[in-house]
Amino acid sequence: MNQLPLNISSAIPHRPPMLLIDEIVAQADQTIHCRKRFNADEFFVQGHFPGYPLVPGVILCESALQAGAILIASVSGQSSSVPVVTRLDGVKFKQMVRPGDTVDIHVELMESLSNAFFLKGKITVGGKLAARLEFACTTADTN
Repeated sequence: MNQLPLNISSAIPHRPPMLLIDEIVAQADQTIHCRKRFNADEFFVQGHFPGYPLVPGVILCESALQAGAILIASVSGQSSSVPVVTRLDGVKFKQMVRPGDTVDIHVELMESLSNAFFLKGKITVGGKLAARLEFACTTADTN
């Protein structure tokens, strides 16, 4: 089992307002479980949609990508690298996420080749599947 990062900001370069992970719940060698609570004052729900605010699907995908980036930082030991998504596949949205909802984000590392990482993620809200996706990332050294 990998040791959890001291904090999220030491594992990934994302910062508010684009930091979409509130906590790391659990982490193992090939998996991570994170959590995010979406609030009504988030910039991306202000106009999406007036009178019936929804968290955009692309934001749900980004939360999974960030959880994957934390996992990659732990697996690769490349904390000075910036994770860059190179592919999204099989994205499915099953349940709406609204302000006030807390989502659980589960990401699994399926394979890694050099600095390419292949992952799959699922986001649940209230125990129900909200979204799932497969994605690939690479790392770019910032030094």
